[in-house]
Amino acid sequence: MSSTNTSASASAARTRRWSLRLDLFEEGDVTKVHAILDTGDNTLESRAAAHRGRDDAPVPEIGDEYAAGRALIDLGQQLLRAGRADSEANATGS
Repeated sequence: MSSTNTSASASAARTRRWSLRLDLFEEGDVTKVHAILDTGDNTLESRAAAHRGRDDAPVPEIGDEYAAGRALIDLGQQLLRAGRADSEANATGS
């Protein structure tokens, strides 16, 4: 194999599409969300909720934002842990 082929393959572009699904449910003063991230290689899930305060106006969008934000933060933390574990496994496998 020539060095030209090696450097060309090392710089080749890689494109992937991940799918994120957020299902939101409102039950009284509670908004719940079920988030699913499909990376093609793995599926991560998170569930979160937001509770409307007694003195807060009933604006469903606000509950959606809080619940979805919490679920997305959890998914982000899961991704970071998975990346760390994969990196450590790759380092010890070398």
